[in-house]
Amino acid sequence: MNDVTYAIVTGAASGMGRHYAMQLAEMGYGVLLADINGDAAQDLSLQLSAQYHVPAPVLCADLSQPDASDRVVNLCRENGWRVEVLINNAGMLIKTPIEETEPEKLRCIIALHCTTPLLLCRKLLPLMKEHGKGYILNISSISAGMDWPVIGMYGCTKQFVKGYSRALRIECLDTPVSVTTAIFGAVDTPLLQGLPFLRYRKLLLRLHFMITPQKATRLALRAMFRRKATIIPCLSDRFVIMLCPLVPSFLLHMLAKRIKL
Repeated sequence: MNDVTYAIVTGAASGMGRHYAMQLAEMGYGVLLADINGDAAQDLSLQLSAQYHVPAPVLCADLSQPDASDRVVNLCRENGWRVEVLINNAGMLIKTPIEETEPEKLRCIIALHCTTPLLLCRKLLPLMKEHGKGYILNISSISAGMDWPVIGMYGCTKQFVKGYSRALRIECLDTPVSVTTAIFGAVDTPLLQGLPFLRYRKLLLRLHFMITPQKATRLALRAMFRRKATIIPCLSDRFVIMLCPLVPSFLLHMLAKRIKL
């Protein structure tokens, strides 16, 4: 199927990644499913192939490892796949204070959110330019606007994503490749498991302070294909982004002491 155009989705086996993959397959893209959970990715591959009749190869890989971006790009080169879409979706959430977090986990979240996505952009961008079209979607967060205690490393890494994505977008303005940043608040996925506010999940969904992964991914892909700079799906998140930097440090310190994740 050399005439098939491919999309790469990292963290594709579950959560939002699964929905990105399904929607892209429905659009006719072949989808490279990159995930550390090979069994779940293989199950999704079979489903996509049967339901949408598109190739859905699996790359079982720890995307926090130094060779992760090379493994993805080399697989595409070896098979002659024309890659048009890159969704840097893979993520993790650390729920402990920095002092109590294992050093390997700190290294892992930086690599997974920052290093590997950046290198994938760098290595796939020339291929997209060569083919004459490309779309890159990077995932940031409203937490990038404030260094939240306990989950601070998540926000810090997402701040990096937001920054380099804007720089890369500007560099690509006169090229056939566009870069879009999705800035999400609370999305109803397993990533949030264990956070205290999830006890109010149904209420938050009704009030639109939380969004379903189906809707979040649909809006993000629509913005990407329209070559938008950013997408913030929830109106409430826009207010949170404005208010977050105004919260004083002493109040955050009090909350961190009271809330046990």
